[in-house]
Amino acid sequence: MLAKVLSTSVFGVDAFIVSVEIDISAGLPAFTIVGLPDLAVKESQHRVQAAIKNSGFSFPNRRITVNLAPADIKKEGAAFDLPVAVGILAAFGSLSPAACHNYAFLGELSLDGTLRPVKGAVSMALAAREAGLRGLILPTQNATEAAMVEDMPVYGLSSLTQTVRFLKGEVKLERCRVDISRLFDKARVHQVDLNDVQGHEHAKRALEVAAAGGHNILMIGPPGSGKTMLARRLATILPPFTLEEALEATKIHSVVGTLSPDRPLVATRPFRSPHHNVSAAGIIGGGTFPRPGEVSLAHNGVLFLDELPEFRRDVLEALRQPLEDGDVTIGRARSTLTFPARFMFVCAMNPCPCGFFGDPRHTCTCTPHKIRRYRSRISGPLLDRIDLHVEVPALKYREMTSKTAGENSRTVADRVARARNKQQKRFSASRRIRANCQMGPRQIKRYCQVTPESETFLRAAIERLGLSARAYHRVLKVARTIADLENSDIIESPHITEAVQYRSLDRTNW
Repeated sequence: MLAKVLSTSVFGVDAFIVSVEIDISAGLPAFTIVGLPDLAVKESQHRVQAAIKNSGFSFPNRRITVNLAPADIKKEGAAFDLPVAVGILAAFGSLSPAACHNYAFLGELSLDGTLRPVKGAVSMALAAREAGLRGLILPTQNATEAAMVEDMPVYGLSSLTQTVRFLKGEVKLERCRVDISRLFDKARVHQVDLNDVQGHEHAKRALEVAAAGGHNILMIGPPGSGKTMLARRLATILPPFTLEEALEATKIHSVVGTLSPDRPLVATRPFRSPHHNVSAAGIIGGGTFPRPGEVSLAHNGVLFLDELPEFRRDVLEALRQPLEDGDVTIGRARSTLTFPARFMFVCAMNPCPCGFFGDPRHTCTCTPHKIRRYRSRISGPLLDRIDLHVEVPALKYREMTSKTAGENSRTVADRVARARNKQQKRFSASRRIRANCQMGPRQIKRYCQVTPESETFLRAAIERLGLSARAYHRVLKVARTIADLENSDIIESPHITEAVQYRSLDRTNW
């Protein structure tokens, strides 16, 4: 007796169709799963056997062979529990094989036959739609998440018994439908606002410039000065999340399993802030079965590293590729995976180990050697990839108690959006370039035209600060963004002056 049902499996951030073939033959009772299953898939035989029996069905006391095709790709996770159970029932005669035709099944089974949610429902729904299947059957908790894929009928079920009754036609279920636009508009709400921050007008201006051009930014200041508070509000002034970007981010978060049933859509720009003890694989991605790391979870959003020098050197150096290319490539013996990783890099640090170097109200206890060693943990190449260096001093009492409210996030976001629209028109002929931060040497030469006075000042600043060629290009990119905020086609002296101020902590000053 032979039966075949369809399922899907995740490979990287994408999914592919898996054919689950079940053969029941005479012989000593045995349950074998082949097709490069991982340990979780192998253990499914115990869950499936208990679930079938506890759901009131007969389990065949024969030799059962399950093949997961294609057999040359590693399969992982517990999502194959449901298709294996349905296939066994179809091969044993408890269910018509024709009833399972052209459906894809996903779900982890409890021992009592109830279904538990799985990871990667969005990617799996996309794979099912591309294969032209007539429906996707999966746990109720994943139904809303998968239903965001248009033109793909999704049915959320709660147990193996309900699945069998649905396939037999004993119960009728309506496909899960989601109004994506309504869900997107409802969930696109920020819990914080830029006017929560008292004072720090210079730092707020730097955040606005960074948001307008997509530039990376480093904030330096003593403990408690407000660096983290400022960073958490950067996402509120970025251009509004488009539905396409939201679905792209949702797909990544679905694979990792960070989505919740009540929030199945990533509607606001991601803000990721990993602890400084994170590994390189945790930041970049990887593992036995490569999974996206923090840089991919921050795709189209913000990656914030607090206490930057406390991160391991290999972790910081691993950020070079995603900062330059906007993606991460992870190589393995049998395959190479590429994860999207286009994000704004925001980081913060103290000026010295004790945190009070240069603070007029506290005495620094660090020796010059300790300060140099602390700051040298950030390499020159990484520092060159950070466009803006901003000092965030401790607030004075009158600034902390001021009743004057600063600009709210919406006002600043409107200016940022206008600058971004100007950049999108400028780079409309390019696929990869969306903002000033992504310009290459050719675009810099074409679009970063400066006045003679500006060029004279820039030459003097480069010679005095000893900036590298990459830092020189960063200054021009930032100046181009400042000019866009001022709606100026030419980069003038005030724009260059402000851009150079954001390089005041370059290597010669460190």
